Amino acid sequence: MKFADIRARAEKRKGSAALKKLLPIVSSKKQLEALGNDRYLAAMTKVINQAGFSWKVIENKWSEFEEAFFKFDPNKLGLLSPEQWEAYCSDRRVVRNWQKIKALKENIFFVQEVVRKYGSFGKFMAEWPSTDQIGLMEYLKKHGNRLGGNSAMYFLRRVGKDGFVLSRDVVITLKSTGLDIGERPSTKRDLKKVQDQFNAWHEETKLPFSHLSRIAACSLGENYL
Repeated sequence: MKFADIRARAEKRKGSAALKKLLPIVSSKKQLEALGNDRYLAAMTKVINQAGFSWKVIENKWSEFEEAFFKFDPNKLGLLSPEQWEAYCSDRRVVRNWQKIKALKENIFFVQEVVRKYGSFGKFMAEWPSTDQIGLMEYLKKHGNRLGGNSAMYFLRRVGKDGFVLSRDVVITLKSTGLDIGERPSTKRDLKKVQDQFNAWHEETKLPFSHLSRIAACSLGENYL
């Protein structure tokens, strides 16, 4: 199926102007490089805390997270003692879940290691091609903490990195084209098929992967508004 058919279906459901307003903002390589290491660490922490929790609650508390965690400065956080980290479990400014607090603690060192290798986390993100998003997701999962699957995709979307998100409606659209993948694609085999399909659509349309993903999501599923 040509992507033009998927886009036409999405425009019929949403309206061309309304669909355009739904498209995510995609950062340029220069913008990704300019984003501070602290902002990448903050974005990781936000998606990890929103996983399995109310997104709105985390959003409303976020200024308190920023205050509690020294605006996510990796250097300052890296100096905290074990006792200081444990104290966050009783700090009402944050989600008092040790596994999520521990994820931040470990992701500090992940960010710092990437900075040592690439100069900045932003440069690392900017240099990784969107045509190999599944490779970047595998790297985040392997070297980061709690950054696998959906968390990785939402992290990339939050920082403006061009890429797809495998929401339920996107998967429905992919399967409607005849792509043989699971309901929740997670195996290397399925993810390779997904990447290849998005690469083909990108080659066909020259649209950003994030836009392809959102248009696909709006073409089918339970979002007929």
